[in-house]
Amino acid sequence: MAQVPVMAFTGERYTPERDREIAQEHWHRYAFARPLAAGRRVLDAACGEGYGSAMIAAAGGQVLGLDIGEDVVAHARARYGGTPGLAFAQADVTALDHLPDASFDLVLSFETLEHVEAQERMLDGFARLLAPGGLLLVSTPDRHVYTDLTGVQNPHHVRELYRPEFEALLAGRFPARRLFGQKLLFQSVLWSLDGATSPAQAFSLDGQAIHDGVANAPMYFLAACARDAAALAALPALSVFGDQAEGVYEAYRREVVNFRNAMAYIAHLEAELKRRQAPE
Repeated sequence: MAQVPVMAFTGERYTPERDREIAQEHWHRYAFARPLAAGRRVLDAACGEGYGSAMIAAAGGQVLGLDIGEDVVAHARARYGGTPGLAFAQADVTALDHLPDASFDLVLSFETLEHVEAQERMLDGFARLLAPGGLLLVSTPDRHVYTDLTGVQNPHHVRELYRPEFEALLAGRFPARRLFGQKLLFQSVLWSLDGATSPAQAFSLDGQAIHDGVANAPMYFLAACARDAAALAALPALSVFGDQAEGVYEAYRREVVNFRNAMAYIAHLEAELKRRQAPE
């Protein structure tokens, strides 16, 4: 079988060949959804390249991945089409009237909301498609942290939301909700090596004071939405996703080394300049 060419990264859709921060952010969302997939009918709305749909299907879900780009869907079919329980189709996720009511047990919509203007229509569609006991996982950036504080505008985002706006959109459609924050953080992690499954702990340092919980401002929100609160019961309070290659940390270490080498070289040049300028 011929190898499928890698899909070009334009910044609009994540591709699994990208590494470091963006990789951990995107893979973590699907890893979070993965334990919920077995035996469920899953809609991956705006599936993009298809890697996440394939992950969810491999976990036992019957997955339909939808994307508006015909070329993107063609790529996903070519690359992941042999995965059991996985299908791809071209569709606008703000116009899903062709799909029957209550036809999915799990709907995933990661980093899609901010790319569309018709957000209300998209969420109405998801609510209609959820079967009784079904669950929607939807993520989006926090406009305050992602854009206001950084001063960087993402050209592919047409309608970013502040937290109250995001929660208001969901509240009118889903009576039961849990809101999670997501951000790539430097953390010291202690984990059991003996198989123990005790409850997790989290602490945050503020100056010299230690507080319970994670107190950082989220870069992204991930909301779990349902009609019945029982559908949310299996969700964890904390989800940690690690990269065994430590790509982000390794890049940070390289930059520190480069900076130190540059500073040492500047100091050497300054000393040499002083030596040459000194009177004989």
